[in-house]
Amino acid sequence: MLQQRRAGFGDAAAHGIPTHVTLLPPTEVGEPDLAVIEAHLGAVAAAGRPFAMRLSGTGTFRPLSPVVFVQVVEGAEACAGLQQQVRDPSGPLARELQFPYHPHVTVAHGIADEAMDRAYAELADYRAEWACTGFGLYEQGADAVWRKLRDFTFGGAVVPPQAAHVERGTIPSR
Repeated sequence: MLQQRRAGFGDAAAHGIPTHVTLLPPTEVGEPDLAVIEAHLGAVAAAGRPFAMRLSGTGTFRPLSPVVFVQVVEGAEACAGLQQQVRDPSGPLARELQFPYHPHVTVAHGIADEAMDRAYAELADYRAEWACTGFGLYEQGADAVWRKLRDFTFGGAVVPPQAAHVERGTIPSR
């Protein structure tokens, strides 16, 4: 739903970017390094435990960066821990971040201010929750489309039933 809404706000990149919470910014790696990277991500996932994710409301990085996003209101701490493990200084994906890590779901990026304002307002009541049971590795193709290469499932206990998966987020009617 959020990917379609992003496209509807006029964000041309929406068609090539699946809805996600970033753990590692786009990072160019060589094909020979992929096996080591996958082993590293597998070890991070194996040590991980499922956790509840909840999105609620909108936020923005403007004026610093032309981004409107849906806020992660539960699960942010777990995402922050994961991204630190993924970027471990002794691992194959060690890198500094351009900005402090802030888990979120982008719904508008680099589009007209009016469209950014509309995304911010129209998704202000958006809510979604689910059990996060792992993460994915994506690759950007020559066509600028991001495609999943592999899923990495957490090795821990299952999230209790009260935190069950929700198929779609909702925007409450007024």
